[in-house]
Amino acid sequence: MELPVELFLALRYLRPRRTFVSVITIFSFLGVTVGVGTLIVVLSVMAGFQQQLTEKIIGFNAHITVAMADGGVLYDYDKLVDEIDKQPGVVAATPIIRGPVLVEHQDSRGQMSMTPAFIKSVPVDGDDPVLPIKKHLIMGEWELHGDSVIVGKEWSKRNGAFPGDKITIYGAAQVSSFLHRNDPNHTIALPEEPIIRGVFQTGQFDYDLNYLLVSTEMAQHIWGMTEAVHGIAVRVKNPDDAEAVKDQLNKALPDTLHARTWMDDNQDLFNQIGVERVVMAIILCLILVVAAFGLCSTLITTTVQKSREIGLMKALGANDLQVCSIFLLHGTVVGIVGTVAGTAVGFALLRNLNGVRDFILYAFHIQVFSSSVYGLPAIPAVVNPTQVVIINISAVVICILAALIPALSAARLAPARALRYE
Repeated sequence: MELPVELFLALRYLRPRRTFVSVITIFSFLGVTVGVGTLIVVLSVMAGFQQQLTEKIIGFNAHITVAMADGGVLYDYDKLVDEIDKQPGVVAATPIIRGPVLVEHQDSRGQMSMTPAFIKSVPVDGDDPVLPIKKHLIMGEWELHGDSVIVGKEWSKRNGAFPGDKITIYGAAQVSSFLHRNDPNHTIALPEEPIIRGVFQTGQFDYDLNYLLVSTEMAQHIWGMTEAVHGIAVRVKNPDDAEAVKDQLNKALPDTLHARTWMDDNQDLFNQIGVERVVMAIILCLILVVAAFGLCSTLITTTVQKSREIGLMKALGANDLQVCSIFLLHGTVVGIVGTVAGTAVGFALLRNLNGVRDFILYAFHIQVFSSSVYGLPAIPAVVNPTQVVIINISAVVICILAALIPALSAARLAPARALRYE
């Protein structure tokens, strides 16, 4: 099968020769390959990181939280739970108390330390239909009856506190007692002294470091609000539909109550990740632009070197479109081959990301992805086929646009001028 004349000449000009033009052409190939491969790897890793972060946030937080609009506490919350349970799309609802406390603990050397933390109320049996946290228990037993507490793994490691140790928790009740210490009618609230029964690990560093799980009754004592809670945790069928269910709850519930989704509570974090993805994509696209400039300079040099051949083709009857097509096909071939190679390199790296990470750590002693910082044991990656297609098409289009200026310049070359000194 014979190739079209335009494609035949375009491929002929791509043949490696011992000239500086060939070196620039090779670097153009490599630039497109590196740009496409890097874009696929980085955007896939960031998408995977966002997905992992979303799963961990949802795993430790309610899809929707209903609380007082003025920040107050909720009384008669059992009736509110029943009303929320009846709303379409709601799977379960349960009262919740969550807030800051101070925790005092004596370490193995006998020294007392006090650290800030957060308490979170959970059902004593751990079978929470809204937040199934019991599955995250990694040490000890799930026991929250009486004076019991379950702590996060990172908090346990940092404070040297393990199952069987006793801690002292100071909350809002103790602060109130201190502020009213001169009032003879005020009742003194003693701090809670629970025993650590177990250790949980969610995989999210912030939660494992800062949260203690207690029963609702103990949380009420710590906060000094008998028969009241901070809000109602709600679970919906599909976390992505939380916004619609929130709007529905805000319409059905009194104006004194306000519903917020897990996306509202973490909006700044996800906005930051979204901005980082866009910025990284723009920066990495500059690699493709640099490769395109290299391709453009190669073709400009080629048109100068091949001006005699171009003039001869036009003298033999080749029209402007045919001459222009030769150089456009030159850029297209560079774009397609570089894109295919870059896609293959990208997928190969994604398949062996953790191996590459371990090699860099072993060979260069550089920690690329620390699990202690990101709270993930391995580098996450999610490949979006649509995103890969967009990257590939963009790379080819950039190469074609880079070839357009030299192609138009070659098409406008007059045969008489090109063959003047021949």
